[in-house]
Amino acid sequence: MIITKKKDFTYRGKTMEELQTLEVREFAKYLKSRSRRTVLKNFQDIEKFVNESKEKISRDKKIKTHKRDIVIVPAMIGMKMQIYNGKTFEPVEITGEMLGHRLGEFAPTKKRVQHGSAGIGATKGSKHKAKK
Repeated sequence: MIITKKKDFTYRGKTMEELQTLEVREFAKYLKSRSRRTVLKNFQDIEKFVNESKEKISRDKKIKTHKRDIVIVPAMIGMKMQIYNGKTFEPVEITGEMLGHRLGEFAPTKKRVQHGSAGIGATKGSKHKAKK
């Protein structure tokens, strides 16, 4: 019988504990180029968002946001937030695999199309049916 250990999550060779100690600008060094540039330009907005979110968590309030362009950093891991998709707030829990992505990627703005049967008059066979 072979027993396998569950592999701990790492991001670019760093463990979760090491990532949690990094500041936003230090974490940017481990991101891909587009995300890195965004974080370095807007690190103050990201830090402000994280601090406000932590305050809301301490007061047992839900975190609701319209900011879909915020890049996910290690300080956000474990947070449960609701991201606006243009119509409703979609509940999302931040995990380690989401690092470097934007919040908007996890709250799609368009629903998947579900085609049903054709309506009355949509086909030649249904054109002359009695309408009730």
